[in-house]
Amino acid sequence: MKNILIYCGSSAGHNEVYRNTATEVGKTLANQGLRLVYGGGSVGLMGTVADAILANGGEAIGVIPSFMEPWEVQHKGLTECIVTDTMHTRKQLMAEKSDAVIALPGGWGTLDELFEILTWRQLGLHQMPVGVLNTNGFYNPMLVMLSKMVSEGFLKEANLDMLIVDDNIESLLEKLRNDVSEGELVGKWIGRA
Repeated sequence: MKNILIYCGSSAGHNEVYRNTATEVGKTLANQGLRLVYGGGSVGLMGTVADAILANGGEAIGVIPSFMEPWEVQHKGLTECIVTDTMHTRKQLMAEKSDAVIALPGGWGTLDELFEILTWRQLGLHQMPVGVLNTNGFYNPMLVMLSKMVSEGFLKEANLDMLIVDDNIESLLEKLRNDVSEGELVGKWIGRA
């Protein structure tokens, strides 16, 4: 496990704990010799993680779609920055360059990326471990909803088990390294109409 794909907000949120945790994530990745792969932004938690890993001697690879360049959000100090034609290409390339995935707090984009990468794993399109860093209990309501999806028959427990949750970056990274969850692949549907 060398390249860690981070999904997180282009905003920093209202509570300073989110920015502080993003700084800790960047420092920890650098200290463990891990490389950041992320959306290439300079703002919000995205920029904070990138700034922290770079300030601590680590490497950061950004992948940003061309339509975002005029918004001046692209981080200019990255180890490498790749510009793609579309959001879909961006997400695929980030996944191809990564060995594990972590979602920090964020908005629509973060949830979109997290659920898509979990769906790809459920379908057998990759075997990367996927985790959320549950800072300040941010993901607690989502975790309740995911459990309801299992209890109501819309998600298999084995596929929920593919999502690794922790509130500490070091122990989350250790859990990702030791992940053995397999989920249930295509063809094993919960039910047919």
